Amino acid sequence: MKTKYLSKQPNLQGIIHWTSDENATWNKLHTRQSEIVRTRASREFLEGLERIGFPQDRVPQHAEINRRLKDFTGWEVEIVPALIPAKDFFTLLANKKFPAASFIRIPEELDYIEEPDIFHEFYGHVPLLTFKEYANFMEEFGKLALSIDSKDRRRLFRLFWFTIEFGLLKQDNSIKAYGGGILSSIHETVYSIDTDVPVRNAFDSLTALRTPYRIDIPQPLYYVLDNFHDLYKILDQDLISLLAESKELGDLAPLFEPLGEEL
Repeated sequence: MKTKYLSKQPNLQGIIHWTSDENATWNKLHTRQSEIVRTRASREFLEGLERIGFPQDRVPQHAEINRRLKDFTGWEVEIVPALIPAKDFFTLLANKKFPAASFIRIPEELDYIEEPDIFHEFYGHVPLLTFKEYANFMEEFGKLALSIDSKDRRRLFRLFWFTIEFGLLKQDNSIKAYGGGILSSIHETVYSIDTDVPVRNAFDSLTALRTPYRIDIPQPLYYVLDNFHDLYKILDQDLISLLAESKELGDLAPLFEPLGEEL
């Protein structure tokens, strides 16, 4: 996938220079998103936001996020360009590093960006990485992905997509979001929780492995966990066998017009 964004390089001290316009973009994204997620995000995500304590008026530095993350779970964020190869992505996870882009969206794409920018990676994913069980899940998922044939990683990534990126769960007698792709998007946060447009089905690993997705549209389908801790139970299953079964059964009919390949 080609990108129109230019990743910023840190100086010798590991500091990235963000312009006043880029800091203003972060400020606007952070301010409005923090209000939107307040009643729609899982308790764990909201607690993670408090733990990390993102600055509101400027883009955080990777180094300062790392100092906080290490105190909680020993994890780090790693500076990367936009999208990276699947093997590189999973290798970082297996080594307790989360890839975080070094660019921020332009104002014209404030509401939606197809590529994962620093706001998506930091705001959407870092808060939950302050929880040990969640961080362990990410590490073990990375190791599992590296242990299988590269041709199967794209299918395995569907589990990641429908949980870590676009997962919902039942909490406090309602549906809450915990996926980073939802919680870093003002539109998708409201769309996934408040509207009757998307389908919301109970999460099942085999079904998720058979479900195609698109990255360039609001998700027409979300999978819902019964509770946050059910996320960790996914890795207790024989996912290698489920992968094989999902290939044998074939993909479910998508709820969208197919367009290109999944990542």
